[in-house]
Amino acid sequence: MSLKLMYITNNSDIAQIAEHAGVDRIFVDLEYIGKNERQGGLDTVKSQHNLEDIKKISNVLTKAELLTRINPIHGNTKREIEEAISNGTDIIMLPMFKTAKEVDGFINMVNKRVKTILLLETAEAVNNLDEILKIKGINEIHIGLNDLHLAYKLSFMFELLTNGVVEAICEKIKTADIPFGIGGIGRLRTGMLSAEYIIAEHYRLGSSAAILSRSFCNWGTFDNKKAIKKIFYEGVKEIRNYEKELQLKDDCFFKNNYVTICDKVDNIVRRMSDNEKTLKASRTI
Repeated sequence: MSLKLMYITNNSDIAQIAEHAGVDRIFVDLEYIGKNERQGGLDTVKSQHNLEDIKKISNVLTKAELLTRINPIHGNTKREIEEAISNGTDIIMLPMFKTAKEVDGFINMVNKRVKTILLLETAEAVNNLDEILKIKGINEIHIGLNDLHLAYKLSFMFELLTNGVVEAICEKIKTADIPFGIGGIGRLRTGMLSAEYIIAEHYRLGSSAAILSRSFCNWGTFDNKKAIKKIFYEGVKEIRNYEKELQLKDDCFFKNNYVTICDKVDNIVRRMSDNEKTLKASRTI
């Protein structure tokens, strides 16, 4: 089984390129409530999508699923859900939930009309996970490493892969027999923690989905579709070929990969800490 790859865009041309390259889900992101307060100082994607984008993207997709992330539970949640469904979404994702009550309300509002994904990204949701997993109608869960690492006051989001938090979450979700995904990935052989290590960890943990990060293809920095198409086709093909290799690996490979991830994450966190100390020292001079 291959990972379901997701890509965030409200651009119909990019959505078609991603779909033709083999991306499984196109991701319209309506979330804005509380996002600047949580991520204001970070270099993260803050989308400015709207409900009309759902209809626009739905009209151009032929095989990829259309996923819509709504806002956290608020006064207009029901309206967002109704319009997302009427505009053609296949899946609705709920972010930043904390309690089983919020999840139950969301599931009831969707009422099995489209698939549901919970974006697990708060410490409170982790604490309440046993109760949340008892709720019927959850089709999938995605573990959001970015906001979750902020909630735990960690320096680097992939510390969650090495400190036992994600593994404990995965074991509980697997016991509930609900499919789940984890965070995002970039291109192979790029980034502070290269995607091939992360993908192998997805396989070890039993994950079935990942978001293609902005670093995979920051299409706004390119001035022609040919270059964008090349990145998508090559990048997705590299991931799929690597997954074929992983399907032939034994348990020993995945255990060794986890040890490597722990070493690399420790080194990255140490460098980040040293850089922070140097920056603080320079401010006092």
